[in-house]
Amino acid sequence: MMTDSLDQAPAASGRWFKGMPSPCPTGRPKGILDKRSRVTKALMDDAPAIARVVIDAAKEGDMQAAALVLARCAPVLKAQTEPVQFEFDATAPIAQQIEAVLAGIAGGAVPPDVGRQIIEAIGTLASVRATEELEQRIVMLEARQV
Repeated sequence: MMTDSLDQAPAASGRWFKGMPSPCPTGRPKGILDKRSRVTKALMDDAPAIARVVIDAAKEGDMQAAALVLARCAPVLKAQTEPVQFEFDATAPIAQQIEAVLAGIAGGAVPPDVGRQIIEAIGTLASVRATEELEQRIVMLEARQV
């Protein structure tokens, strides 16, 4: 006779199955660290000495060590764009919107990278609008068939 794995005792099969009582009902004792916590603690204990070695190497001219130190002390600044103002009609057809952005770039009111982002946003909006329009058409066609 075959028995369900949930009916077997853990000791009889040698395996624990979901739904069975825990083989260790009291759980992990307090203060016991897992491997990751032990490694992290060991690294944190040695961190000041490691940092000192890297700083000393950077002072002696080691460019990799200097790059590590500088990356932590003075991280690379992220580019931030300033707001731009130019003639733009969000209700105009997509082609005219893109032409307005290109005119803004050509006139110096919009930096080229910002203009590219605006054009990509217009394209995304156009895709969303096309999907919504298609959905409305499908709904209307299905309503006519009913």
